[in-house]
Amino acid sequence: MNKNKIARFTKPLLTAMTVGALSMSMSSMAAEDFPSKPINYILPFNAGGEFDLSARFQQTVFEKHAGVKTVIQYMPGAGGAVAWSQLNGMEGDGYTIMGINIPHTIMQPIVKDSGYKTEELTPIYYFHYTPNAIFVPANSKFEQLSDLVDYAKKNPGMVTFAGSGSNSANHIGQTLFDKMTGVTTTYVPFSGIGPAMTALMGNQLTAGFNYATSGANAGDKLRMLAVSAEKRLKAFPDVPTFKELGIDLVGGAYRGLAVPKSTPEEVRQKLSKIIGDINSDPEFVKKMEDNGFVLTDIPYEQMDAFMEANQKEYEGVAELLGLSK
Repeated sequence: MNKNKIARFTKPLLTAMTVGALSMSMSSMAAEDFPSKPINYILPFNAGGEFDLSARFQQTVFEKHAGVKTVIQYMPGAGGAVAWSQLNGMEGDGYTIMGINIPHTIMQPIVKDSGYKTEELTPIYYFHYTPNAIFVPANSKFEQLSDLVDYAKKNPGMVTFAGSGSNSANHIGQTLFDKMTGVTTTYVPFSGIGPAMTALMGNQLTAGFNYATSGANAGDKLRMLAVSAEKRLKAFPDVPTFKELGIDLVGGAYRGLAVPKSTPEEVRQKLSKIIGDINSDPEFVKKMEDNGFVLTDIPYEQMDAFMEANQKEYEGVAELLGLSK
């Protein structure tokens, strides 16, 4: 091969290699400087719910641990699917993080075409767990869970439960509750916990199959009959667990954060560490526990095993309840 041909062949290759090396170098430099400006924190649900509350608590200490502020934005719709289906189309520079939820992000693609697949999401941290709980309005005639169960047995379908979306932790909890107690109740999905609780406090439904944290926001407007946790919560020591009442029901929702799949590995790890540091902040911990949240620590490096275990669990739940598409 003559020199001219070699030059014509190698020049494009060297140019491509140079561009690639430069791109990697710039990416590395950006990761080293990260974060250097405010981070957008997108919530896929309405304001006023559990995710909004926990994100606001994170926001109060975010700058302390990240060196920059975070700006909370809302992108509600279809139980979170509207936002999750758009996540990978957003810029993956680390300055966009999005709230994610289990079981939503697993159950939605199992049950129907949701615009995204579970494995397409890139979780970097799951920072808390919220047990389900049954609420009734403060003026309800149902003083304890057995009263509600007895009524539901005598009046199939008449007990209406307000909950956050279809195929959510609330919906799964209500369906399992019916199976375990032998009752038939009616689940009424709302676009988020905020609207569901507003309807319940307005006596528009019999009860709510919601998250325990709603008890802190509702104050004396609601009565919590039972919580779906392994043990009683610090924030609500007088509320029995379902297990104490003879119903082997434990369940709720994990909440965490994800990034676009184009986000560099080093930036993913840095974001995971920031959220982990916030999760250990005494000020943040107190606010979360006082409001009924159960803190969890599932960082980026443990995510594959965590997601695999939950995928198997909820595939089994979907099969049990006949929810698969």
